[in-house]
Amino acid sequence: MIRVLQCVNDMHRAGLETMLMNYYRNINRTEIQFDFLTHRPYKSDYDDEIVSLGGKVYYAPRLYPQNYPKYFKWMEQFFQEHPEYKILHSHIDTMSYLPLKAAKKAGVPVRIAHSHNTSIDKDFKYILKQYFRSRINQVATDFCACGEEAGKFLFGNVDYTIIPNAIDISKFLFNPDTRKKKREKLGLKDEYVIGHVGRLSYQKNHKLLIQIFHEFLNQHDNSLLLLIGVGEKEEEIKKQVADFGLEQKVRFLGNRKDVNELYQAMDIFVMPSFFEGVPVVGIEAQFADLPCIFSNKVPKEVKFHSKTEFVNLGAPLSQWIEMIEKYRTSKRIEISNELEQSPYNIKTAHGILENYYLDLKAKEGL
Repeated sequence: MIRVLQCVNDMHRAGLETMLMNYYRNINRTEIQFDFLTHRPYKSDYDDEIVSLGGKVYYAPRLYPQNYPKYFKWMEQFFQEHPEYKILHSHIDTMSYLPLKAAKKAGVPVRIAHSHNTSIDKDFKYILKQYFRSRINQVATDFCACGEEAGKFLFGNVDYTIIPNAIDISKFLFNPDTRKKKREKLGLKDEYVIGHVGRLSYQKNHKLLIQIFHEFLNQHDNSLLLLIGVGEKEEEIKKQVADFGLEQKVRFLGNRKDVNELYQAMDIFVMPSFFEGVPVVGIEAQFADLPCIFSNKVPKEVKFHSKTEFVNLGAPLSQWIEMIEKYRTSKRIEISNELEQSPYNIKTAHGILENYYLDLKAKEGL
């Protein structure tokens, strides 16, 4: 058996983390075992399940610039105590430079950088992240990406392997009974529900989403916006909602364990992001047979459903409204070959990652 050390920020219920768990549940764990190196000083949503599947969770110092000396010292000691890790697979985009650099110094033979995005958050570490991006190819030995655009963004012309952001489709396929029960639980009757799942952050562009909904509501007053997720922009977004007088029309549902059922309650999924890799939530929404309206900054490779459209981020609100109107009376179905044959079905996709690790094991003689 090989133990792969998955390097993440934490293992809360978010897109990347859920994707990793989908693979973890489905790979052959007699051959490959996942352990997780996190960078938060607390227990996360998936930690108990990881342990139940035979994995381990480690808690490294946070990746703040003032912590870097402490971080590298911690990592040096970690690899001295854990020589069993021959593969480090890092999923924190440009910040992967730091754990990969530590792993290189420790002599870890396989160091995988995995790109999940097509741009960089403009936070206080933005300049550092640009620097790390320019040097990540010097500390990684192998490269993965969720899609073509994400790979080109982080690695340039270096060869990389695409690992689909696959999901367990059985949890998301449209079910009219689940829709009825979930809408009743939410107190919904005949409201038209626009939905969004994502961190309340700059990247997801909730400011535009609220503007789109406000404009749509002027034409269809029996509408509702469901926002699932938490994040650093929450208060700012709530203020915008209040400024528009939409407090009774926009529901902030926070982090949820029942996201798969909440898709059933929605009528359309709208995602006007500034940038994305291949968003897991966009894949989940399509499997739920929801019409999906993405900004043109979402890579086109996410699309596998005929009811998925893209709108230019700079387009007037009227174009977003027109696209929502196009699908306002759309009927949903329970299953179709179009969905089952998607490359994002974990029942077939898990073999891609499994074979990837086994090939590395053979090549490196691990």
